Amino acid sequence: MAMDMHEDMKNQLLAAILPHVAFDGWSEAAFGQACEDSDIELSHARLAFPRGALDLAVFFHVKGDKAMQLRIDEEDFSTMRFRDKVAAAVRFRLQSVEDKEAVRRGAALFSLPQNVALGARLIWGSADAIWSGLGDNSTDVNWYTKRATLSAVYGSCVLFWLGDDSPDHAATWEFLDRRIENVMQFEKVKSKARENAPLQQILSGPKWLISKISSPQNKTGKHSPGT
Repeated sequence: MAMDMHEDMKNQLLAAILPHVAFDGWSEAAFGQACEDSDIELSHARLAFPRGALDLAVFFHVKGDKAMQLRIDEEDFSTMRFRDKVAAAVRFRLQSVEDKEAVRRGAALFSLPQNVALGARLIWGSADAIWSGLGDNSTDVNWYTKRATLSAVYGSCVLFWLGDDSPDHAATWEFLDRRIENVMQFEKVKSKARENAPLQQILSGPKWLISKISSPQNKTGKHSPGT
């Protein structure tokens, strides 16, 4: 019950701050006004959001990820190509946003030097939610490369979407399709590289060098014959 009340307070504060974000951004002034509008003591609000408006902006982003995940769970992807599934998931994520200005102000907030790392983690979290929602079960380096490439796609699409005033954001969806095509081409190159034995030997070179440097023989300071 206490957890439900805590979540209710978070949602109340989020609903209360959004009208102020358009004018004051995700700021302490907006946070204080949200507390006043929702009749929540500032000290109590700090228990849920210690960093104030910054934590509320994070909460807003994560709620968007959750809304997207629900949409993915409800969608029938059985007849779709995989690239179309990824594109659809990114569209679901952007369509989950009810307040575009809040995202615009959030982009400005997370571009500040002290918040850049946090913003990058949020975008990575969105990419991870998409891949996980689509059933990705990779455990090797592909787990990272898939999320890294999709993070770049999603981040660029958000910026394009913020400036898009075309009907139903048609220009954004076209931009998204082009970016997804770039990712698919990259995946094809990776696949060809895995099938290319000479290239794999070249790529394994750094691993061989590291193993030689970290070998017990080198750790003792001894040199091999001829050196």
